[in-house]
Amino acid sequence: MSADLPLDFSAMTTEELFQKFLQTRREDVKWQIVLRYSGMIKSIALRLQDVYSSFAQLDDIINEGLITLADAVEKFDPAKGGFSTYASIRIRGMIIDYAKKQDWVASSVRKRVQKIEQATVELTNALGRDPTENEVAEHLNLSLAQYRRAMGISFTRNVISLEEMLEKNCEHWAMGAATQNNAASPEAELQRTELLHFLTQAIASLEPNEQLVLSLYHEQDLKRTEIATVLGVSPVRVSQIHTKALRKLREKLAVYLQE
Repeated sequence: MSADLPLDFSAMTTEELFQKFLQTRREDVKWQIVLRYSGMIKSIALRLQDVYSSFAQLDDIINEGLITLADAVEKFDPAKGGFSTYASIRIRGMIIDYAKKQDWVASSVRKRVQKIEQATVELTNALGRDPTENEVAEHLNLSLAQYRRAMGISFTRNVISLEEMLEKNCEHWAMGAATQNNAASPEAELQRTELLHFLTQAIASLEPNEQLVLSLYHEQDLKRTEIATVLGVSPVRVSQIHTKALRKLREKLAVYLQE
């Protein structure tokens, strides 16, 4: 009977809410957690607006995000890391999956993204500099509209790809090194510290404009258009710089994780 009594949510911390939900699986507790993290949905949705703006409104994405967030609460395992990171990746993945259900991200468009990334590397090697959007589009016989649309997808896909790689690696460490009290072992903490140190060094090895774009996007939470204004370049140029930076980090991280 007591399990069904109303709770004073205002007096409970988020950690206490999670503990209560893990103990009782109460729906009212779950949705209180969702409510506390709901601002995350709008923040992520605004940053990824390029992905869905041609076929969905912000409110549509937020509604889908609430369902995803509730499912994330249901499936969250504290032994595998923090909820914010887990929920963020789930919401980003939802937006991409939502887009994939539309014709907008058909197989042909995804293949176009791959061709653009390959062509950009080839042109960079041939020209000795980063190619312009016109040069890449002309190289692939694409219109600027087709190129820019595909770059929007590439921008988001690279972000999610890197984050998923990091998250899966952290989950692997947590699963293998957690104690019975769900506390990370000294070995797991050392591995996390080493990974952070490696990423810091990897970012420091990037070109200055690549470091700046990563900082503005991932730390300052600016959108592509806002970063473009700061740098005095086009949003597509921001995508190029961001994609190049994340490709370098992903390659370095893959080598690091194999060692």
